[in-house]
Amino acid sequence: MFKELNPDEVTTEWNDAYIFSSRDAALEKLGALKKSLEEINETYRPEFEKLSGTVLLGYLEAEKEFSRSIDILYTYAYTQLSKNVNEQFFMSLLSDTQDLLTEYKKVSAFSTVKLTSLNKEDWDRLFSEEPGLESYRAYLEATYMRFVEHRPGDEAQAVYLAELENQRMKLETEALSRITNTVTMAGSITLDNGEEFSVNSQSYNTLLSIDRSRENRKRCYDKRFYHLIDESDSMASLYAEKARFDDLVAAQLNYPDFYEASLYSLYLTKNQVDDMNTVFKERKAVFEAYNEFRRKKLGLETLKPYDLMLQLTDQPAKNYTYLDAVHEIQKSYAGMDPRFNEIFLKTVTGNFIDAYPSPENGKQPGGYCYGLYALKAPALIFMNYNGIISDQKTLTHELGHGINFYLMGNSVDYLYCTGQIYEMEVPSTFNEELFVDYVVENSDKETAVAVLAQHIGEYQNYFTRQPMITEFEYKAHQLCAEKSNENGTVSGAELNALWTALSKEYRSDSVEYYAEDSAEWTYINHIYLTNNYYTFNYAISKAITLALFKQYREEPESFNKNYIAYLSAGAIMPPEEKLKQYFGIEINRQLFEDAMDVVELRIQELNELGNR
Repeated sequence: MFKELNPDEVTTEWNDAYIFSSRDAALEKLGALKKSLEEINETYRPEFEKLSGTVLLGYLEAEKEFSRSIDILYTYAYTQLSKNVNEQFFMSLLSDTQDLLTEYKKVSAFSTVKLTSLNKEDWDRLFSEEPGLESYRAYLEATYMRFVEHRPGDEAQAVYLAELENQRMKLETEALSRITNTVTMAGSITLDNGEEFSVNSQSYNTLLSIDRSRENRKRCYDKRFYHLIDESDSMASLYAEKARFDDLVAAQLNYPDFYEASLYSLYLTKNQVDDMNTVFKERKAVFEAYNEFRRKKLGLETLKPYDLMLQLTDQPAKNYTYLDAVHEIQKSYAGMDPRFNEIFLKTVTGNFIDAYPSPENGKQPGGYCYGLYALKAPALIFMNYNGIISDQKTLTHELGHGINFYLMGNSVDYLYCTGQIYEMEVPSTFNEELFVDYVVENSDKETAVAVLAQHIGEYQNYFTRQPMITEFEYKAHQLCAEKSNENGTVSGAELNALWTALSKEYRSDSVEYYAEDSAEWTYINHIYLTNNYYTFNYAISKAITLALFKQYREEPESFNKNYIAYLSAGAIMPPEEKLKQYFGIEINRQLFEDAMDVVELRIQELNELGNR
């Protein structure tokens, strides 16, 4: 039975008491973890000199318990710092937790070196000695066995790598703080009505989405556009430092560069990504019909960049309340397995979503979902909900992650509660398709047009902007290395020029962009993450999602059975093998061609809907 949401039970703030009852409790756990780390080292280091299957199993169990505990501590520190990037306690706790992670990598270097050096005969002996190791075979394969060519050669090198990783983590934290406090705080403009309007990451997106005054949109766009250029030298300096550490890590592990390292970790090849980028560049003209629809709907001669986000409705300022959004999202799950609704209800009523923006109090921009596998609890969802159409999509996107994380956490061993980026993005982008289909089929024409148009705009984002960001990262790393070899430092102007040149390969010819080089790269969180080359995964996941959605429409019952199994499986098998087993899908050029075919059909659907 499909249980309806009780609006009185909806919560909009985190309550993290179930993670730690107090800050003192978190500090106490930090101290306990430091002590347990010493114990693991004292117990297992001598045992690894003559490693047996029984010793390895005991080590894996101890490692898992430590990892689970530090995961909880890191989640607590990171999520609370997101609510206020200037909160000194959580800044310190996150830094201390990062340092502890680094110390863990140093102390456990003996195991990394040993386990990545074993040959097939060694592994066969260990598995035969201890049958209990069999349940960890996939984990050992993914973590150690496949990295025999990309591993530290000795403990000294492993310790050095841990120190480099620590520097990368610290730079990521610094970048997110700068983006929140400086880069996205562009100053104030005066609106048509005389009101002073502060331009930050949240207000910018909201105004460009809802303000019918083109002049107001232009003022807002210009204020940020030129402010980002002013910030570009500072962020270029930080990015160059990050790129230097990235390249050091890649070289230490015998990769040509960090791009190759990322692809290897993702089980992807350069040819697969090159095929994807080629398809999206070759077929970018598919979006011209959508841009023309937008231009006519707005009654403009030419589209400008500040016209691309405005909601295509007679009342673009219409606010979709958070409660309305969760109700609509729940209804979009009606055709899915009942577990979707069960997890949804637990999440939206259990203080697992922090919904509303508060940039003036240091709340970080954007949204994310953090899995609580270690507690087998619903995931923590971070939002900046402003009531526009894209916010509803973001909410269902993050709930898709949450459903996936909860299913994994309650289905497989903690060590398998993970996955490659692109496969982890599939449930979130699939949720978006569910939501859009529901709204188009169950709403008035105006709402349906607005939501479908916004969604096609998101396709344009997924299939052009996100791959472009990864290309930018790749070439920015090369540029930083070249400048460093010349004893120089890359400038903001150079990275701005690179960003603009690449964007011209992907963006529409029917939009009149500014002649000046854009510094949009400065505020994109993902390019500062330790998890490099993140964004092209969105494009791969969306292409997979469109293939899955086709199967869902054709055979919903059999699809649901396979989909729940897929989302629950975690990392018990490699990602491409999992896709083939459950859905018969392969990541190749045809997948991306098929995705663009679906985009064309969606644009036809929009035009037909608009002409009714």
